[in-house]
Amino acid sequence: MGTYKAFLIFFLNFLHLSIAKNLQENNTLSLSFPLTTTPLSQNSTVKSNYLFSSKAMTNNIPSLNYKSNFKYSMALIVTLPIGTPPQDQQMVLDTGSQLSWIQCNKKLPKRTPPTTFDPSLSSSFSVLPCNHPLCKPRIPDFTLPTSCDQNRLCHYSYFYADGTLAEGNLVREKITFPNSQTTPPLILGCATESSDAEGILGMNLGRYSFVSQAKVQKFSYCVPRKQGNKIMPSGTFYLGQNPNSHMFQYINLLTFPQSQRMPNMDPLAYTLGMVGIKIGGKKLNISEKVFRPNAGGSGQTMIDSGTQYTFLVEEAYSKVRDEVVRLVGPKLKKGYVFGESLDMCFDAINSVQVGQVIGDMTLEFENGVEILINKENVLDDVGGGVHCVGIGRSQSLGIASNIIGNFHQQNLWVEFDLSNKRVGFGKVECK
Repeated sequence: MGTYKAFLIFFLNFLHLSIAKNLQENNTLSLSFPLTTTPLSQNSTVKSNYLFSSKAMTNNIPSLNYKSNFKYSMALIVTLPIGTPPQDQQMVLDTGSQLSWIQCNKKLPKRTPPTTFDPSLSSSFSVLPCNHPLCKPRIPDFTLPTSCDQNRLCHYSYFYADGTLAEGNLVREKITFPNSQTTPPLILGCATESSDAEGILGMNLGRYSFVSQAKVQKFSYCVPRKQGNKIMPSGTFYLGQNPNSHMFQYINLLTFPQSQRMPNMDPLAYTLGMVGIKIGGKKLNISEKVFRPNAGGSGQTMIDSGTQYTFLVEEAYSKVRDEVVRLVGPKLKKGYVFGESLDMCFDAINSVQVGQVIGDMTLEFENGVEILINKENVLDDVGGGVHCVGIGRSQSLGIASNIIGNFHQQNLWVEFDLSNKRVGFGKVECK
């Protein structure tokens, strides 16, 4: 495994689907669980999600407070007790995707811990048949990542950017916690073929995400600052009310009517109203329109826990790169691109000086809310004696969106307040 996390998952559209009638719409749940980290593949850096329209969140369900710690290197890995009796499963905490899936593949590489799920040991496990709405879309000719397998079960497939595949059957399963709280049966994927050691906990606004199915109204996390490639500092995670929320600054999520949901936009992402970028106190000459979706959906700005770095559309990225070149151009590694995405890179011997010269970076949002990236955290150690500015071109990923990754969420509370349709930020020394 490399030091740079892979996480480019292409989820196909789940449009025009019916909600399973037997999901218990009125159940309330607040949960807590431990988080840790693990490296992913080195060939990709971000996910693109193309998903169906969201169902409105329920506003009158109270949240409870639960707290746990996690280790951070490049991704947040949550351990969930799934099934009856529960089996611990490792899943990437991902605010940028919808359908959650667990590892049911007993042929994972030997280097991974034996954490695959065994359906035969759970009394609450059931599979989805082919006649379930997820396998019978209302528009028959629309491409879906589901099909009927030879056993007449609902089959799904995910294709990764590096050419690997994760696939299996859609199932229903409960999450049973030590505090006796149990979710209703959730629709999950049970992966039988996958090259990754973990599953995914989908936390976006889609109706089949974990937060939607389990009726979670609020969750937050604090990603600590990286301490090199070997030391993994601890952060904090809340599912439910965060006692620090009185210090947060909030931004309302941008929402879009059905008529505006264009091909290049993910309507289920947490979309923010970004307005500008500053480097070393200097505001760059970038139009605010660059950070908003245009008629085709390009330009959307979303925040994603499952993506490591930040990616900008070309008009914004070119202005950032021009300013970095103006400040420290002679020290750039000429012709060097890390992970096929980051091309503002420097030899480690120059990294401290380069960071000092570039200075702090600031991502500016509506209502005067800012994400301050300290000069000490502008560059990331990507290994091999190289440090890179943690910003890349969205074009290199084949997408047309601005994505704020977890690298630029360090030492920051990030709260997803679903009931009030907003995201909160609070500067803190994460521990």
